[in-house]
Amino acid sequence: MRHLLDTTDLSLAEIDEMIELALDIIENPKKYAHICDGKKLATLFFEPSTRTRLSFEAAMMELGGNVLGFSEAASSSASKGESVEDTVRMVSCYADIIAMRHPLEGAPRVASAKALVPIINAGDGGHAHPTQTLTDLLTIYREKGTFDNITVGLCGDLKFGRTVHSLIKAMSRYSGVKFVLISPKELSVPEYIKTDVLDPSGADYIEVETMDAVMPELDILYMTRIQRERFFSEEEYLKHKDAFILDTDKLQNAKKTLTIMHPLPRVNEITTAVDDDPRAKYFVQALNGKYIRMALIITLLKWGELL
Repeated sequence: MRHLLDTTDLSLAEIDEMIELALDIIENPKKYAHICDGKKLATLFFEPSTRTRLSFEAAMMELGGNVLGFSEAASSSASKGESVEDTVRMVSCYADIIAMRHPLEGAPRVASAKALVPIINAGDGGHAHPTQTLTDLLTIYREKGTFDNITVGLCGDLKFGRTVHSLIKAMSRYSGVKFVLISPKELSVPEYIKTDVLDPSGADYIEVETMDAVMPELDILYMTRIQRERFFSEEEYLKHKDAFILDTDKLQNAKKTLTIMHPLPRVNEITTAVDDDPRAKYFVQALNGKYIRMALIITLLKWGELL
């Protein structure tokens, strides 16, 4: 039995296999419509979510399985003081696989030590969001046909954005990838991402405070929102929330082949006018999330000899 706690839990070969499986699911949905008949996914979301939770539920349902769980900590026994370990041990008796989101970094790893079924980290604090990263990788592959030799611009909240941290970990493993890190100094990529991930990988990267000058060189522009819940004060949040807004004017000098991505939800960091640009792929990206989670559920259940 294996868990998915971080994207680096998967080898590049395993990621490639999962992407190939997702592509086959897209092309042949009926082939997979009953593969999880009789199986149950538990969604343990101790933190609010729309896309991630619903895409997991849609993924399991389209595989023929069933879903149980909760969408906030207040509706679980955590509100009575039950530990994560006890919750997961108990839910393991009712489900074949668990998707867990928690505001505390490392909570899914703690849970995995007691789980009797595979655990999927659906986001833990500002640490990691591996299934979003798999979603991003599937989107990049479908748009570019490769992960090698591309320039990826990451813009917005790069300090607290777990999707950014996970994507850097994943993409830095490929050849010839350059990162352009676009953020105010207060929200720049944490030092540990540079020292533990970027520097050892030898990946080329630069840090800038405006997207205008670097826009022409980007193959991917990955926008992120300024997350209110990650700030220590309302004043600090208000100071930065409008710092980086992508509009049609900023795209004038961008490549015609640029792919614009966003993990969503969007607040105002991408104007709605950009939605009509054929380079905007963030809603396609959300759909890809369902397909890659279908592939992940199948893979983990097979690895655990539960399918």
